[in-house]
Amino acid sequence: MSEHRALVLDETRKYHLEVQGDRGFVPGVTEIWPSGAVLDADDRAALVEAALDMSIAAGRRCRTFESRFARLLGRRKAHLTNSGSSANLLALTALTSHVLGDRRLKPGDEVVTVAAGFPTTVNPIVQNGLIPVFVDVEMGIYNTTAERVARAIGPRTRAIMIAHALGNPFEVAEIAELAREHGLFFVEDNCDAVGSTYDGRLTGTFGDLSTVSFYPAHHLTMGEGGIVLTSDLKVARVVESLRDWGRDCWCEPGKNNTCFKRFEYQMGRLPKGYDHKYIFSHVGYNLKATDLQAALGLTQLDKLDGFIEARRRNWRRLREGLDGVPHLLLPEATPRSEPSWFGFVITVDPRAPFSRAALVDFLEGRKIGTRRLFAGNLTRQPAYVDRPHRVVGDLTNSDLITEQTFWVGVYPGLTDEMIDYVVSSVKEFVGRHR
Repeated sequence: MSEHRALVLDETRKYHLEVQGDRGFVPGVTEIWPSGAVLDADDRAALVEAALDMSIAAGRRCRTFESRFARLLGRRKAHLTNSGSSANLLALTALTSHVLGDRRLKPGDEVVTVAAGFPTTVNPIVQNGLIPVFVDVEMGIYNTTAERVARAIGPRTRAIMIAHALGNPFEVAEIAELAREHGLFFVEDNCDAVGSTYDGRLTGTFGDLSTVSFYPAHHLTMGEGGIVLTSDLKVARVVESLRDWGRDCWCEPGKNNTCFKRFEYQMGRLPKGYDHKYIFSHVGYNLKATDLQAALGLTQLDKLDGFIEARRRNWRRLREGLDGVPHLLLPEATPRSEPSWFGFVITVDPRAPFSRAALVDFLEGRKIGTRRLFAGNLTRQPAYVDRPHRVVGDLTNSDLITEQTFWVGVYPGLTDEMIDYVVSSVKEFVGRHR
């Protein structure tokens, strides 16, 4: 490392300590965010170092992150992308590829999913001309069940795509087995659940494909970013093509003739010898990430175990502190799981002498950030009202979530003092309404 480079990085770390000094916690004044990134001097230095290298496109750091993350989850391939939403789009769209022959998903095929969740688990279904089949969830765990999914499988069902709710695993082993029994594709949205386990096995390892988000709210961050994982090499190649403009070539940026027959291909109706770098076998996108993002991701990855433990610790502190508070349904881990929690969910009993809105207003007034359980019942959202879909069973609990549910944070940036203030604030509010 050059003297100038070392000096810049050393000064970057000093600058971080200068601007990130401990400001202390002032109840009712300091914001208690429901989610956020925890960034240290190494993270800031990694971004600056990538900038010094002028690593402005996908390159060495992206490949290193893909390799490390694939090993973490025991998958053969990982493809970094610009967001978790794009990861979901790539994962499901890959299953429509001609490469899969008669197994591929076609417009009009059905995909079983959950009504109460985040839109980007469902959007790829709609965007590919497929039909979402919505099922309800269980209160308390906020996930659907294998039994509900089994009832939703019909003659046109070809796939299942479900997210683990706020880090709490759904019955993923049973649902994976359902998919195998019925010959369905299974896409596991693991964006909120990195580090969660079910039957002692990491979530994100059960599906034909799985996805993760690296948005600042998630378990580790690149600012923006996501990843698609699979052990199916044929599907992985399709994901890469779709991510990289739809091109058939797999050369890294700035590389030529990786296959040693760049000018020997004949595909489609092109003349033989057409430059393989400009042959497109899929209708794709440019959804790549950059080395700047991956540089941050690599330093965040080194801290992942600590982040996960902090999330679990904060969740437990909230759960123990609020245990027994009347009129509130508190969250539970899915049986046989160990969640890596994304948030702490609270549902206000509809018979309570106060409303969810009143409790949320009270907390927000004390600078305690809250969020809804994402979109609530998606079938009630304006974007989906007139979209073709099917509902199996009722969506009573999804409607209850829409009306009565919110969550507060457990992310590693929260201190015990902050968590205790959240607990005391909820108790104070409920105590006023006995």
